[in-house]
Amino acid sequence: MRKWIAMVALAIVASACIVQAGERLKIGLALPTQQEERWVRDMHAMQAEAEKQNIDLRVLIARNDQAQQNSQVEQLLSQGIKVLIIAPHDGEGAAVAVRKCHEDGVRVISYDRLIMGTDVDVYMSFDNVAVGELQGKWISNKVPKGDYILMSGAPTDNNAKLFQQGNLNILQPLIDKGDIKVIVNQPVIDWQPSNAQKIVENALTLSNNKVDAVLAPNDGCAGGAIAALEAQGLAGKIPVTGMDADGSAAQRIVRSLQSMTVFKDTRWLGEEAVKLAILMAKGEDIIPYTKGQVVNNDFMDVPSVLLEAVAVDKDNIDEVLIDSDYLKREDVYQ
Repeated sequence: MRKWIAMVALAIVASACIVQAGERLKIGLALPTQQEERWVRDMHAMQAEAEKQNIDLRVLIARNDQAQQNSQVEQLLSQGIKVLIIAPHDGEGAAVAVRKCHEDGVRVISYDRLIMGTDVDVYMSFDNVAVGELQGKWISNKVPKGDYILMSGAPTDNNAKLFQQGNLNILQPLIDKGDIKVIVNQPVIDWQPSNAQKIVENALTLSNNKVDAVLAPNDGCAGGAIAALEAQGLAGKIPVTGMDADGSAAQRIVRSLQSMTVFKDTRWLGEEAVKLAILMAKGEDIIPYTKGQVVNNDFMDVPSVLLEAVAVDKDNIDEVLIDSDYLKREDVYQ
């Protein structure tokens, strides 16, 4: 996979020249939040690549408000951007922003989260069903029978649906057999750790603390779940999943508080998004770089670049997260 990405990157860089001498290409970046560490990393990766490519990257953060994000896209259009990279807060609500861009002749990269119900130019993310399957496989191998708390991500995020689809691809047969009993299965509004904490608190009360596993959809929610478990003296005794490989999650993993996370190398995703945006600004054909992959958004099959993710636990955390320079050893082992 990395070899293929490197080949794509070389091809893109080779063809990506700035549009006019003395005039920098303007690319818009609309992000939903900086609440989670992973979104900070995405932004930094794109800013670094934009600087390397001499691109004028205009960044706006929506603070988990789709109306604000749509307004911010209009601001970026008024500044003369040629391509928009947008990670939507609300996958359906962001269709308005896509239509505005296309009215202005601006092409759109749906970044990490798929925008639904409209003609998105390209989607860049990870294989998010496979991400959910990694979580489901890990937790069911650890706890093949027992009482589960299942949480999914924000209902406004199409990725959350894909993650849970992957989870249930693995868990549903065990649920149907009666090996797994689901205490609660709830979405976490806005991916907020405090909302995840409340879900787990209520589930612990409902079950009289009889819980064998917690499937948390990301590391922030895992942190909220662990706070609820800790209040009952259960932290470190019940497996908890995660996703994003945040530094705080890595610390919890080596301390045996969180069981696993899923590493999605957003450095690669951010860099490739900027390079692909340059290609699109030049009017180049992007289909060769999607390798024929598509994801349906209830309107069309969107050409897609999908990267692979890796499950991380105590056994491979050094190899995957530290040896790759994603995290520093001294920040993980505190």
